[in-house]
Amino acid sequence: MKKYISELIGTFALIFCGTGAMTISEITNGTDLTHTGIAMTWGLIVMAMIYAFGDISGAHFNPAVTIAFAFAKKFKWKEVPFYITAQLLGAICASIILWVLFPASEYYGATIPVVDDYRAFLLEFLLTFFLMVTIINVSTGSKETGVMAGIAIGGVVLLEAMFAGPITKASMNPARSIAPAIISGHFEHLWLYIAAPILGGIVAVLSCKWVKDDQCC
Repeated sequence: MKKYISELIGTFALIFCGTGAMTISEITNGTDLTHTGIAMTWGLIVMAMIYAFGDISGAHFNPAVTIAFAFAKKFKWKEVPFYITAQLLGAICASIILWVLFPASEYYGATIPVVDDYRAFLLEFLLTFFLMVTIINVSTGSKETGVMAGIAIGGVVLLEAMFAGPITKASMNPARSIAPAIISGHFEHLWLYIAAPILGGIVAVLSCKWVKDDQCC
């Protein structure tokens, strides 16, 4: 149960801080928090939560990461539904609190691309691919632990949010997209933010196997 609570709290913190920064930028028209500040917020909260919960749950905080670890045979498939449920609950709770705090917002950090869905799909696929390649190479089993894991994974999230955020919001995480969509009512592009990260994570595992033989799966 401690693992599931850790995933819930960690995902809550991730979504509250990350989409919270986006919400504040939205309602202040970007005057108080710039795009750079939003990207830094995402990277830093990911890093912090890995250090906080990596030894307990593995600090997945992302259904695509959990599924990819299971696909790599580093995580039990029977645990996947419980992890994803905890992640979704944490994300939705965070979005609800943002809705209470900032009723003037329309999006609450919802992932709405500025390009067509297929280009957005490809970009989100590649972003998650790069993220999962990093995760699986710095993690111990299915756990994101250690100084290098926090810095490397948080750094990749910050980097990808920095350059891809203006295009697709750089989700890389189905839970991160589902929660704001539920609260804001913007479901129109949600399918790609669920499918692309999951596929990107799986292909990252396959690529790791091709490069490192049996070390990844």
